[in-house]
Amino acid sequence: MSDMWTRRQILALSGSALLATVLPVLPAKAFAARKGGLVLGDASVATGETNADALYRKAFVLDCNTLASFGTLAGDKDIGKELQAIRDSGLTALKSTLGGASGTFEETVADIAAAQALIERYPDMFVKVVGHDDLERARREHKVAIIFSFEAASMLEDKLERIDLFRQLDVRVMQLSYNHRTPFGCGCLDGDSDGVTALGRKAIARMNELGVALDLSHANVRTTADGIAMSTRPPVFTHSGCRSVFDHPRNKPDREMKALADKGGVMGIYMLPFLTVDTRQPMLEDYMRHMLHALDVCGEDHVGIGTDSMFFTVGDSDLKAIAADEEARRKAGVGAPGENRPPYIPDINTPRKLERVADALLKRGYGSRATEKVLGLNFSRVFKEIWTV
Repeated sequence: MSDMWTRRQILALSGSALLATVLPVLPAKAFAARKGGLVLGDASVATGETNADALYRKAFVLDCNTLASFGTLAGDKDIGKELQAIRDSGLTALKSTLGGASGTFEETVADIAAAQALIERYPDMFVKVVGHDDLERARREHKVAIIFSFEAASMLEDKLERIDLFRQLDVRVMQLSYNHRTPFGCGCLDGDSDGVTALGRKAIARMNELGVALDLSHANVRTTADGIAMSTRPPVFTHSGCRSVFDHPRNKPDREMKALADKGGVMGIYMLPFLTVDTRQPMLEDYMRHMLHALDVCGEDHVGIGTDSMFFTVGDSDLKAIAADEEARRKAGVGAPGENRPPYIPDINTPRKLERVADALLKRGYGSRATEKVLGLNFSRVFKEIWTV
């Protein structure tokens, strides 16, 4: 992973140069077939299968924020191992952020093209999500569905018509802001007093009309509340935490969490460092405090998972690269307080981290149905409602 091309290098290429340069050809047989989301021959199937193993193996599993700039995987010399790790993860679907935290229009189009190219190169493994049926198709065909999304609004600038354009490029989830103020609303690092702007109200209406999911993960409290109230379709927090558990601007207050649930939306709990004080690394127990609080406030029909953390197993070289990236984010002014730690949870440092969450839910008394909802059925349900126009 540390040898992966940077996003900037990928975006410097375009068109045929991108396709020819960054997409190595790997035969389909390089990847093990899987059944029910698990690689055949996995040791957990062979002996001692736990309740979590069995549930996870048959569940619809959706990580609602991971593997940002998905197409950049093509530039990694270890792409074969990484694609196999994605297979082994047991995910049915994932939402990938394209365009980054501040991508221009041109950079974002190139990022979308790179993701599309990777999906087309490996059709036996990936399905691009155009509509909800593609989530079910991925599950049926034992592939991984890729949802294109934005976390920022920089690529829109102040042009409403770009919402239409990017919807035509199959971006199904968009936000009004990243961490700072935009023409549409206010991000979480610019205080909580300013809300959705007049242009932002029009943007929400356009997203609703086109069947684009309104994601308020990075919005401040006022913009979050406004967005929930203004949207005629259920909004989502694809990746956030609970402010009542730990007070941080990226975590949502109970009032907005309840309002989201009342509107039919879903909140994904992330695995970022913002789960705890910045003097230590969050662990699974910390993650579960946020998860259980969200379930208490929102109910089991309105909580999911959006890890927003390192997908692959993190090693020492990765930690060094992460530290450099966090320093660059601080200098660029896009980083949030608490980004002095790597975005991962050490005691679930595996691509199958969602299976560990399932196990933790079962051990805390949640039933198999509630656990399956959190693993992916809730986000699947809300996306079907939002995307059906």
